[in-house]
Amino acid sequence: MIDHLKANNRAWAARKVAADADFFKRLERQQAPEYLWIGCSDSRVPANEIVDLDPGELFVHRNIANLAPPQDANYLSVLQFAVDVLKVKHILVVGHYGCGGVRAAVDGERRGLVDHWLHPIREAHQQHRHELDGIADERTRLNRLCELNVIRQVRNVASDVFVQDAWARGQPLHVLPADTDATAAGHQADHCDQVARYAGQRVTPAGIERQAPQTGDLQQARQIAAGHDRHQYDYDCRG
Repeated sequence: MIDHLKANNRAWAARKVAADADFFKRLERQQAPEYLWIGCSDSRVPANEIVDLDPGELFVHRNIANLAPPQDANYLSVLQFAVDVLKVKHILVVGHYGCGGVRAAVDGERRGLVDHWLHPIREAHQQHRHELDGIADERTRLNRLCELNVIRQVRNVASDVFVQDAWARGQPLHVLPADTDATAAGHQADHCDQVARYAGQRVTPAGIERQAPQTGDLQQARQIAAGHDRHQYDYDCRG
């Protein structure tokens, strides 16, 4: 039943060794990723693949609708390990357009346990009801809710005690949000001249404040979120 997966794994490993004989030996010794990716479980958004990073270069946490809920022990364990042990320099909160979880949160259907998990998205929907109701096209409206969800999760990450403690001790750490287009067919949108409406804002536990954009951070966000990215939001989250 899974023989083809085993065969694929052997072929992949052979290609890696052929290109770099020490590849797996390095992985055995240590993982030292600079990035923590908090993304959606959606099979169309494979983290390492869409940013073209090898194993060991990206620490990944995925769940339905890329949530960062402060009561979830799984997410918090990943966050603490990434910040305190791996000392990642960037935390990427990555949503994607066409997210089934976001749609399911607001379509009125009941699905069971997942409805509780998606509650934060319904809260974001209610909070921004006036703006969302003003968007006539359903797809555009849901995509906007995907963006609002990412912003909400960035606030959660930035206000967490592990991140706050890292900033307090001077540890270099940034939180970078992005929305990817899971429906893009292998092309990258050219958005070098368009930094989204949230660029140049500062995340603090009290909310989002306006500040002058940090050019280096904007460039970093573009590079990290390269792939099927269509819109980006860059925050300077140093506390």
